[in-house]
Amino acid sequence: MIYLDHAAATPVDSRVLRAMEPYFTDDFFNPSAAYLPAKKVAADYEKAKGVIAHAIGAKASDLVITAGATEANNLAFTAILDGQISHSAPRPAGPSARAAGAKSRAAALRNAPSQDICPVLFLATEHDSVRRVAEHYGGKSISVLPNGLIDLNDLRAKITDETELISVALVNNELGTIQPLAEISSIIKEIKLDRMKRGIKRQLLLHSDASQALNLLDINVARLGVDLMTLNSAKIYGPKGIGALYVSHDAKLKPLSYGGGQEKGLRSGTENVPGVVGFAKAVELAKDHLNGNRKKYAAWRKMLLAELQGHELINKKHVLDNFVVICYNGVDAERLVFLLEEKGVYVSTGAACAASKGIRSHVLKAIGLSDEQIAGSLRLTLGETNTEQQIHQVAEIINSAVKTEYDRIRA
Repeated sequence: MIYLDHAAATPVDSRVLRAMEPYFTDDFFNPSAAYLPAKKVAADYEKAKGVIAHAIGAKASDLVITAGATEANNLAFTAILDGQISHSAPRPAGPSARAAGAKSRAAALRNAPSQDICPVLFLATEHDSVRRVAEHYGGKSISVLPNGLIDLNDLRAKITDETELISVALVNNELGTIQPLAEISSIIKEIKLDRMKRGIKRQLLLHSDASQALNLLDINVARLGVDLMTLNSAKIYGPKGIGALYVSHDAKLKPLSYGGGQEKGLRSGTENVPGVVGFAKAVELAKDHLNGNRKKYAAWRKMLLAELQGHELINKKHVLDNFVVICYNGVDAERLVFLLEEKGVYVSTGAACAASKGIRSHVLKAIGLSDEQIAGSLRLTLGETNTEQQIHQVAEIINSAVKTEYDRIRA
């Protein structure tokens, strides 16, 4: 097997699995329990949170642990709702009044003329877990340039006095495009200063989904200027079903569910101790090997592109080192995926959640690709399951599969 879909999922590193094992067996205690073994588990949980937080220049108390990036993204958007609570509040108040306020606000946003109220802006190439919730609350998309980077002029033009939240992924999940978050943050600061001068106190927060970035970019939330940031264990050789949301002290959120008040009232439920310990170990390993991995993937990417034939490279600049997005004009990429699978090579046509439903990529459409180009596009993402020898092998296999398809089409 040659696996080239690491943006969709990564295997759990054996060192991560070893770190998790005691918390399934010997240290199985509920962290909320009062006896000493449980208190030790609670301390281990907080220590693991601290490791994750430290990797992005934050503190353990700044993180809310979630069941993955989708939940973290949805939680981030509660910052625009009525009935907000501070993320540092110990317990949420009664849910009925808050839920009623949220529904009322959401209904008002959906029914209001778009030019009057636009609380949310999101990049046109965002993952569906951002796009769907943003659209639900009356959000508008920000255009991207043909290279996948945010159109900063469009961003400026679309921010109004009603805008409360802007969401831009640090790295796009289909193209690997790295967005200039610090530059976006600088624009937001200018606008907040102007609002202050005009007596407008409405918040303006920056959220970023960094799911694809944690193992290949040096992330610091202060340097990037984000108020909310989504992290994902499943993309960095950690366990699936565990993620985190960084929440600055300027952001006020509302719980998505109510219960025992864990995670400062924002994410009730018994803590997933093995998951967080595994996530922390994966983060540790990623940071230890960050520079080495970047150099390795950059070399493999260059090698792969040199050996592939007859393709058009879609993501040329400002790209994470392990992303290769190519297009074969006139070829059906979905057929290519099946042909390659028969040869033991696993690639994708884009985001796994969209590809499984046969949906054409909104990301490739946003950067201006034609329907024919979109239909012929493949996403290859390199990772720790690969070797240099595999890079040579996969180029040969893909070239052969593409030739077979062109021959079939001509026939």
